[in-house]
Amino acid sequence: MNCIHSTALIDSSAELADDVVVGAYSIIGPKVFVDSGCVIGPHVVLKGQTWLGKDNRIFQFASIGEDCQDKKYRGEPTRLVIGQRNVIRESVTLHRGTVQDRSETTIGDDNLLMAYVHIGHDCVIGNNTVFANNATLAGHVRVGDGAILGGFTGVHQHCSIGAYSMAAMFSAINKDVPAYVMVQGNMARARGLNVEGMRRRGYCARLIQQLQQLYKMVYRQGLIMQDALKKVDELLCGWQTDNAISADDLHLLQLFSTSLQASTRGIVR
Repeated sequence: MNCIHSTALIDSSAELADDVVVGAYSIIGPKVFVDSGCVIGPHVVLKGQTWLGKDNRIFQFASIGEDCQDKKYRGEPTRLVIGQRNVIRESVTLHRGTVQDRSETTIGDDNLLMAYVHIGHDCVIGNNTVFANNATLAGHVRVGDGAILGGFTGVHQHCSIGAYSMAAMFSAINKDVPAYVMVQGNMARARGLNVEGMRRRGYCARLIQQLQQLYKMVYRQGLIMQDALKKVDELLCGWQTDNAISADDLHLLQLFSTSLQASTRGIVR
């Protein structure tokens, strides 16, 4: 049975699973769906259309599903979709999408959004990411699985942050960050690979060494991107031909090359 504080305001059209917990003075508006196992702290505002998956925890003063901060927005029906088991800390702000893009902001599973994080309209966040305090995404940003953004990191609109990459605190990012790459600075520059993060995920020494070879092709040989991509593809094909990589490892290596090929803003170098 719901455990809803007597001071909470729940719109009659909102849908809450039977075991949802809602704290004091929280407001849940129309067109909000909250699945089972969710805990909504005190003084939280949820505005529709917002869909909240199972076992999410939202702390006090968070604003979830608010209208976006975009002058083009004219009140069109847009969405915020949040997956499962996310931890959304104090004063986080998550905005819905715009019809000019995908009409939806999407957040995956098992993410940690620390205090004062802002996710702008139409962003797409993967799984198992960490946003440290005050990390901020402008609109239309994509963040891959396992990425880590340090405190006060700011990301320009339309940038892509690759899977398992990492940004140091106070980084200002205005270009795409390839998978596995560490960046730091204002403006951000590449500082190497997130080797410690790979080790924590169980990457073997050989796979890390191969990723380092790919990284050097792009960042250490002074090649233009077109030539660097060609060299990266040649290395990957050579390793496949020589049976030097398994199918699973090939997928992990291709995360790096695919993030380079998909870049539309140019990469942080």
